[in-house]
Amino acid sequence: YDKIVNSLATHVVATNKNVYDILTQKEKVPNNKISTIYYGFKLEHYTDVPDEEVLALKDKYIPSGKGPIIGVISRYMHWKGVQYIIPAFKRLLERYPDAYLILANARGNYKDEIHQLLEELPSGSYREIDFENNIFALYYLFDIFVHVPIDSQIEAFGQIYVEALATKRPSIFTLSGIANELIVDGKNALVVDYHDSNQIYDKLIQYLEDDKLKKSITEQGYKDVINRFKSSKMALEFQQLYERIAS
Repeated sequence: YDKIVNSLATHVVATNKNVYDILTQKEKVPNNKISTIYYGFKLEHYTDVPDEEVLALKDKYIPSGKGPIIGVISRYMHWKGVQYIIPAFKRLLERYPDAYLILANARGNYKDEIHQLLEELPSGSYREIDFENNIFALYYLFDIFVHVPIDSQIEAFGQIYVEALATKRPSIFTLSGIANELIVDGKNALVVDYHDSNQIYDKLIQYLEDDKLKKSITEQGYKDVINRFKSSKMALEFQQLYERIAS
């Protein structure tokens, strides 16, 4: 279906280099039909979150005395890599017994396998959230955010990378989708190899025991997304594309 649509289209927009490579290399779309325009976001939704909304979610989801809070926002799909986060968190509990894991968007066709891993965690050490409408405030519950898809192209774009950096969450990532262009290990996030629970654990410890590193990474991550992914920038580039087509 993609190949049919691409053949009928006179112009195709790629949202990043990853999508461009898929279009040209796998779907054989001619270069001269493709324009690259990055997604734009109303980033103020992520940066201007009222404290009372964050506190309300904290009361709703986090038991008193728990921390640090490790956050995951990923459906239960094999390719999302959640199965590599849970063993890392299990090890973390040995060092931080009050650590708490939040798994949001906790639904999908890999749910049975994820639940088998969760059964190995102590009772009361994690919380599954099927759906939370206030995604902007949810990020602010997390002391560390983890997103580890299993290969470089499995995320077409990966909005979640932008969201985590916009909310200044110290993040642990594998590189997929836009992260291949955006994320630099040790600069705006910590990067781990695919399928590697041990590295995830090591990076969790690195964040928790190096406040200076955590601060520098979150500040740089914020700077890296705040201008690059503005909705106004995307709108202007689409307008310019339409004007070129019309002329």
